[in-house]
Amino acid sequence: MTYVHERPGWPEFTWDSKALAADLAGVHHRQGRRLGKLDALGFELRAEASLAALTEEVVKSSAIEGEHLNPEEVRSSIARRLGLEVAGLPRPSREVEGVVEMMLDATRAFDAPLTKERLFAWHAALFPTGRSGMHRITVGAWRTGEGGPMRVVSGPIGREHVHFEAPDAARLEAEMERFLRWFNDSSEADPVLKAGVAHFWFVTIHPFDDGNGRIARAIAEMALSRADGTKERFYSMSSGIEASRGEYYLELESVQRGDLDITGWLAWFLGCLDRTIEASDQTLGSALRKAKLWQQVNRGPVNERQRYVINRMLDEFKGHLTTSKYAELANCSDDTALRDVRELLDRGILVKNPGGGRSTSYRLADPDAVRD
Repeated sequence: MTYVHERPGWPEFTWDSKALAADLAGVHHRQGRRLGKLDALGFELRAEASLAALTEEVVKSSAIEGEHLNPEEVRSSIARRLGLEVAGLPRPSREVEGVVEMMLDATRAFDAPLTKERLFAWHAALFPTGRSGMHRITVGAWRTGEGGPMRVVSGPIGREHVHFEAPDAARLEAEMERFLRWFNDSSEADPVLKAGVAHFWFVTIHPFDDGNGRIARAIAEMALSRADGTKERFYSMSSGIEASRGEYYLELESVQRGDLDITGWLAWFLGCLDRTIEASDQTLGSALRKAKLWQQVNRGPVNERQRYVINRMLDEFKGHLTTSKYAELANCSDDTALRDVRELLDRGILVKNPGGGRSTSYRLADPDAVRD
């Protein structure tokens, strides 16, 4: 099997610009509309929308690799680093802190050069213990050849299917020097296309023992931040990739086994990005509702228990709130829960649902109905 990095002329990629023109124009149009909508918001609402998008990006990028992070820990870490409200949110783990550190550096310092040292710092942040699972790995440096060829495989031991074999470790220094020189050259390609090329190129080099997919997606987010010209994110590329995870890996494998024409990969990337930006309306709408509600709530005092329960109800809360659920969530007595709920009802923050007695339940009010 001959892989793309073994082809004569590597890494001089080519693509059919005419075939991609319509998709690229559609992406630019959606980007412009969403950025315009974001610009029309106040600072607090923009910050909330960006917090939601960044949280989704970190959670979904890890989920693509089969690693499931606690969204509340991710939100807590990002909010603290951005100077936003963190009351009621859990303390993030070292693993979460590392992924967040990498993503914020990629997106908020998008205009700074991408260097070998910066990539090493990202990698070290991803693996603070120097291990991937139970295995010790080389951290903060290119992989070595000690473990044999770097292969992407699936299937049981003894019957593995090799999807891809990366360049030999001896090539990595030269390969990455060339990649970084290209990435930092602002004259190269449309910035959105550059995000797609950078993602494919980096993940094909596969320069680290582990974490290559997450770092490749961070690099793509960095390029997309350059394309948008803002530190604030309003969509998560990884959420789109995670929703089409099977297609994502099949497309990568197909192009990595092909020649230097990567039109197929870029068409898939643009299509995924277009769907992601379109779907961001839901994330943006949820973030704005949450921020608007808190603007109203914060006109008067609420205690930490109430603040925590309100946040939980705003984030994928299943069913309706009852006093017993409140007591369990806030870790308090039923009497305290009933008193807190009555205060929230008096403020108009909670609304009583139809029905009564043992089935009495509550929902969050429309933000405009909240009283001081």
